[in-house]
Amino acid sequence: MTTITSPDLTVTVSDMGAEMQSLTFRGQEFLWNGDAEWWTGRSPVLFPIVGRAPDDKIEIRGESFDMPQHGLARRLPFTVVAQDEAHVTHELVPSEATASYPYKFRLQLTHRVTGPTLEVAATVTNEDSVPMPFGLGFHPAFRWPLPNATGAHKVELANGAEPAMNRVVDGLISRETEASPFHQGSLTLSHDLFAKNAAIFPEGTGEALRYQGETGPSLDFRFANLPNLALWQPPGAPFLCIEPWHGMAAWHGAGAKIEDRPYTLSLGAGETARFAWFVTIRD
Repeated sequence: MTTITSPDLTVTVSDMGAEMQSLTFRGQEFLWNGDAEWWTGRSPVLFPIVGRAPDDKIEIRGESFDMPQHGLARRLPFTVVAQDEAHVTHELVPSEATASYPYKFRLQLTHRVTGPTLEVAATVTNEDSVPMPFGLGFHPAFRWPLPNATGAHKVELANGAEPAMNRVVDGLISRETEASPFHQGSLTLSHDLFAKNAAIFPEGTGEALRYQGETGPSLDFRFANLPNLALWQPPGAPFLCIEPWHGMAAWHGAGAKIEDRPYTLSLGAGETARFAWFVTIRD
């Protein structure tokens, strides 16, 4: 475990999956605690796929490989390659454990705190000689209700949009869209929203949102190079996952080719891509 601090925040990050384990703001915990009764995750990174593949297999250059939901990275140990009081960078490189993703890659995950703001950034580098397709996403879970918050909780999009929603069928993304649960950018949260699994918004949610109750603290998010958004909880759970992605599960009924997955990226030899989310906690 590595702990980083600012005058407002204390963040603890595990070497396993480079996964954040705690996010406290002036002594109050805002991150989900990983209770196995509901979900053991807290804030995993999703790589080299987001979501599920048909029969949990992906096809790369005509060859089939086993690939679990949300990829390999969240289940593997990372190495700390840089740290100081306010930041830590973990790194994952190929090993026998990543053989089902047959590329030479470098994945770095940095957690950084500045005042009341946390930044979580992923950098993916293709160190291979051929193009490298992949998806990258984040899956942080926050307490619901928030500490010291009262009343109904809302997610409010900064762009005021009413994005169409997709659902999961057999673990894959349905091509059928549903009416947006947002009204003029505002969604009042209800456990009923998750009765049919995650609420997925392939596009249109913009680059910023706020999560808050009627009174109490708010969480202001910004996203960089993360065009997709999912909201999820096991119905009735005391947390909400706010998941910015670049990449999604395969389309329901589609094949297993990794490059056919929606919003998949492809990096050329030697290229690098960066993805980041930021949250500022306000009391």
